[in-house]
Amino acid sequence: MPDVYIHIGEILARNGRMYPNDVALVERIPAEKKRFEITWKEFDEQANRFANLLMKKGIRKGDRVVHWMNNSITWLIAYFGIVRTGAWVVPLNFRFSGADLKYCCDVAEPKLMVFDQDFTGKIDEVRKELSARDYICFGDKIPPFAESFTKLIDAAPATPVNVEIAFDDPCGLYFTSGTTGQPKPILLTHKNMVSACITENAHHYQTRKDNFILIPPLYHTGAKMHWFGSFIVGSKAVILKGVSPEWILDAVSEEDGTIVWLLVPWAQDILLKLDSGELKKQNYKLDQWRLMHIGAQPVPPSLIMHWKKYFPAMQYDTDYGLSESTGPGCVHLGIENTHKVGAIGVPGFNWETRVVDEDGRDVPKGEPGELIVRGDGVMREYYRNSEATAKALKDGWLYTGDMVRMDADGFIWIVDRKKDVIITGGENVFPVEIEDFFHGHPAVKDIAAIGLPDERLGEIVVVIIEVIPGKTLTEEEVIKFSETLPKYKRPRKIIFAEVPRNPTGKIEKPKLRKIYGGSEEAFKMK
Repeated sequence: MPDVYIHIGEILARNGRMYPNDVALVERIPAEKKRFEITWKEFDEQANRFANLLMKKGIRKGDRVVHWMNNSITWLIAYFGIVRTGAWVVPLNFRFSGADLKYCCDVAEPKLMVFDQDFTGKIDEVRKELSARDYICFGDKIPPFAESFTKLIDAAPATPVNVEIAFDDPCGLYFTSGTTGQPKPILLTHKNMVSACITENAHHYQTRKDNFILIPPLYHTGAKMHWFGSFIVGSKAVILKGVSPEWILDAVSEEDGTIVWLLVPWAQDILLKLDSGELKKQNYKLDQWRLMHIGAQPVPPSLIMHWKKYFPAMQYDTDYGLSESTGPGCVHLGIENTHKVGAIGVPGFNWETRVVDEDGRDVPKGEPGELIVRGDGVMREYYRNSEATAKALKDGWLYTGDMVRMDADGFIWIVDRKKDVIITGGENVFPVEIEDFFHGHPAVKDIAAIGLPDERLGEIVVVIIEVIPGKTLTEEEVIKFSETLPKYKRPRKIIFAEVPRNPTGKIEKPKLRKIYGGSEEAFKMK
């Protein structure tokens, strides 16, 4: 592979040379009616400025820099500046608490932190216990312990830094979202990052004519790695700050958006407003919107069938991945395979997959087993956790922890997370199967199925149902609807409440088990 592709910072430099005056990024803040844009040359130069100021502060190859910011153009400038120094970028979840920050810093031992002013209070709570010696703050209110990002970057030179970075050098330390316990630190390399660019572009055929509407949090591998497929060919992207059906359609319409990656709830919200007439498709310029794809969670087939009624010509893809596989792409449905909606798909470009039993042996087609994957996106390790690394990485294969089955045509279908399988009366019940079933009810907006302890059966199936606004649903109607399920799969408890999801769209099942796993009072109808 040519040196120009050795790390993603060099891809940015190439875009700056080849398309200097073309718009690279647009930032839209609908709530404030603000819009900013930056060219590829400006993007490249600003990243160089940040890299230079970091090196002036003593940041060297292999150091760790915590990066705690909200989505913005500045987020990406800081990210690429850190990467160019050879340091490890450590992007953090904007929902983390001060305690979460301390935990991540105890693991990463950063020398410096760049952050948005919104996080000043959380940092101050634990700052005396952190290893960082320098703090750089973006915003108008700079705390006494930090320096101004804007002032520092304006004074720094835009000349490229001279740091030798190899393909297998570490690039980023990504912490999992923490919804299944303490966040795990995932060490990704420059090779991992470049592989994400190539895989994503191979799946969705981005060209310089495309415009990617970027909505999910950038700290997570999902959104950023999808954008990488556009980044590698120098096409424009729009960072949309804030989520609503109106804001999404406005961005697509006004910016000539061609690709949008959505979470299931966002797609549902768009459809609900189209159904109600609050949104009218003809009021927007949408003909150029060629691809909608979804990942990060199981996708109800009914949702995509509903979507296709409004957008019959639009391409659709489902993407599966993990932070441990450098985000999405190790498995994907493929835009040519909408007849298999409901499956996560087939091995991604340059990826291999297997479905195995507890002993690592391939299971017959149709039988449930654990999905394992192998490819250039597989992480180096769980940093400073050799035990967890040994469990996840075996002979080059990444054990995902997801239970799946493969059909006769070779398509993979999610069954559930290993840890979420409900064992009731000795029978295995997979929550995703229950959730898919209830998504077929016209009054169900969202649904979570969990297992809770039971003295006689070990566990019982409990469903938390979020009803579509304006519609009604009773416990008796839920019970009647579930009669076509095998008896052991039917819910024993029914709760009407909001289904909590994290910023990447995953249902926060540990939170639900904590909320509803106590007294019988917790199970009363709400």
